[in-house]
Amino acid sequence: MIDAGCNQCNWNDASRQLDVLLSTEGSMISTINVRFGARALVLASLALSLPACATITRGTTQQFTVETTPPGARASTSNGFECVSTPCTFRMPRKDPFRVTVALDGYASQTVEVTSGVSGAGGTAMAGNILVGGLIGGAVDATSGAMNDLKPNPLVVVLQPTAQASTAQNPVSATAAASSAGTNP
Repeated sequence: MIDAGCNQCNWNDASRQLDVLLSTEGSMISTINVRFGARALVLASLALSLPACATITRGTTQQFTVETTPPGARASTSNGFECVSTPCTFRMPRKDPFRVTVALDGYASQTVEVTSGVSGAGGTAMAGNILVGGLIGGAVDATSGAMNDLKPNPLVVVLQPTAQASTAQNPVSATAAASSAGTNP
């Protein structure tokens, strides 16, 4: 019998015990087949559990920055991220595109599409997968988004003042325009 409680047993002891068990039971399975099967199972499990090149070297997220002129605007994304005052930086997933809406009192709000596409470094990692990792590594990188970059990054938005805001910011020119309109014969 195999002694499962032996803390000091080594691989050879367990192997000998397995040989005895197999030979006494009259099994048709040879020890060589058992050892080969166990090793093949361990190697297959290891190969399938390893992530791909781009996933390891680049990760599945990246820093994404929003800058505005003037600064201090609120930025919110369609995938749930938000900051109360620009400039700000988020840690965003590389995989999916999203929209960013930027708003500031007195300025027209703007919504910008951010895309996700294969980057130069992601393409290099895919080539490494083909040479070393095979189809599994390429599939992992493609589905995780690790080969992609978010574009544009940084996102730079120039906010345009609304009509009311431009009148309030420049009352002298608004008064001059009104008085010149009234003095024309």
